[in-house]
Amino acid sequence: MRAAMPPTPLITALRVRYVECDMQGHVFNGHYLTYFDIAHTEALRSALGVSYGEFVAEHGVDFVVAESGVRYLAPAHFDDVLEIVVTFEPPTSSSLISRFAIRRDGTAVAAGFLRHVCVDAREHVKTPWPDAFRRALEPYVDDDAGSNDADTPSRPT
Repeated sequence: MRAAMPPTPLITALRVRYVECDMQGHVFNGHYLTYFDIAHTEALRSALGVSYGEFVAEHGVDFVVAESGVRYLAPAHFDDVLEIVVTFEPPTSSSLISRFAIRRDGTAVAAGFLRHVCVDAREHVKTPWPDAFRRALEPYVDDDAGSNDADTPSRPT
């Protein structure tokens, strides 16, 4: 049976750099996808126990982004410290939806998702997730993530 809560939250903290801000002094919208990517990489490192590169080399698979989405809730500014919380939906045979919640001092700043597809690292054709990947992510999967969310992406197999 799956644990109700992950053993440790998958949270990445980062400080907004001046170069990430637009002329209005807010974080430029495109940077939120970069923040998602940074947090995703760190979440996988925590869950898998190895770096992304090590996992790819060991298992012969790679992850490619097939879909993304961001909802902007409040502006972030230069020097703000943001917390990015990552949760995972149950993986399908070859795709994984990761959800992101960005907060500043408890205030929701942005929310979104990335859908990755597992591909063979050499041929770049869709392939099933390795069993090791599924086992490593299991404690961090939220079965209810996105179930009532209007922004839920498609769920291909």
